[in-house]
Amino acid sequence: MKVLFAAAEGHPFIKTGGLADVIGALPKALKGAGVDVRVIMPKYRGIPEKFTSQLQPVTVVNVPVGWRSQYCGIERLVHDGITVYFIDNEYYFGRDAIYGYMDDGERFAFFNRAVLECLPAIDFQPDVLHCHDWHAAVIPLLLQGHYRHNPFYSDIRTVFTIHNLLYQGVFPYEVLSELLGLDSNYFLGVEYYGNVNYMKGGLVYSDYITTVSPTYAEEIRTPYYGYGLDGLLNERAGSLSGIVNGIDTKSYNPASDPHIFTRYRSNLAKKAENKVGLQQELGLPVNPQVPLVAMVTRLVDSKGLDLVTRVLDELLYNDEFQFVVLGTGDESYERWFREAAWRYPDKVSSQITFSEGLSRKIYAASDLFLMPSKFEPCGISQLLALRYGSIPVVRETGGLNDTVHSYNEVTGEGNGFTFKDYNAHDMMHTLRRGISTYNQPEHWKRITKNAFAGDYSWNVSAQQYIDIYKRITG
Repeated sequence: MKVLFAAAEGHPFIKTGGLADVIGALPKALKGAGVDVRVIMPKYRGIPEKFTSQLQPVTVVNVPVGWRSQYCGIERLVHDGITVYFIDNEYYFGRDAIYGYMDDGERFAFFNRAVLECLPAIDFQPDVLHCHDWHAAVIPLLLQGHYRHNPFYSDIRTVFTIHNLLYQGVFPYEVLSELLGLDSNYFLGVEYYGNVNYMKGGLVYSDYITTVSPTYAEEIRTPYYGYGLDGLLNERAGSLSGIVNGIDTKSYNPASDPHIFTRYRSNLAKKAENKVGLQQELGLPVNPQVPLVAMVTRLVDSKGLDLVTRVLDELLYNDEFQFVVLGTGDESYERWFREAAWRYPDKVSSQITFSEGLSRKIYAASDLFLMPSKFEPCGISQLLALRYGSIPVVRETGGLNDTVHSYNEVTGEGNGFTFKDYNAHDMMHTLRRGISTYNQPEHWKRITKNAFAGDYSWNVSAQQYIDIYKRITG
């Protein structure tokens, strides 16, 4: 089985969110199960020099973008046993950021077409093209519209994975002909209120659709979570599966993580040494007994931050705990958390930045990990928290509902604390329940034991992907 992953980002080369973590970890699990899997992605200016200095040139091809022909260099790197191809075009990808430009429709039309044009040049004929999120969503459409007549491409099948349906890649109607080189016969497959929707193209033309948790696969078939595509997703329900993401358990391992203060397996006393180290580093009062609540998140509305800002003052005033937040995002949230740290200097540390090393220190140091998301397709952070023995406090949505199970004091089952309704006081009461459980040593030992015992690897999920590959290739 030969599979090519096409994605806009991938860890450790460049990352803005959970998509990169999937592209960094899932291919390794697939390879371990015997799949010849490779990755193709753009070569951005922001990729660290330690990687770009190792890139080997493969060849150069010309890529049609509408009526134009654009330069496309192909370079290659083998990292952790996975061959990664990089699409080089300075005009499209030699920029400071990955996304957010007025010509993103053109940039990723080029990338999608380049993936298909490159296949004969790199001498790799995949059985399955696995396309991720809207940035790679028109590959199945272009395959159908431009390449099916070519014997090299005729047996290639496609899987499209939705990582977040909110971001769909919607562009003007003219994109269909001027960038994708397709006539109006294909418009119905991408039409979205008179515009071209890249995500819809992936949903219509791919052989199979996956998303990143079973609960999210159900949620996106409803109007609230479907963002205008719920009808189409219901039509394709027979070719839609939700598969929970995993994490790279070799990289994220508290027993060997070089970023944290003290390494540990399941020893809570050793874990507490990380809390002391973080308290010292962030200037909080040093107290290994006080519960430490953490958030590592993008500071955006979908992460449930309006719930946090509604009740955090009340919690901090009445309850004994420390709170650490790490992340960047909307200016209003950044300002609110900075002011919270100013109001409660002995209880709150707001780190308005992104730091991989600091995030790992926070996972290792924290006792409770707060994720009150408005929606969460899968979520990686709660899995990382569980891996490090930090107990999630989450809303029952998407992958949070599939991976975090409320603790039962009678049976001793469960690995976190959950609430259902999107309500600030429900979140507050659930967080207080977590703090109360922390202060009951026997219960706390039991719930942390459950967290440490979980399997958060990609192994089970990778096999589910393989089953889908086999199904669509016959």
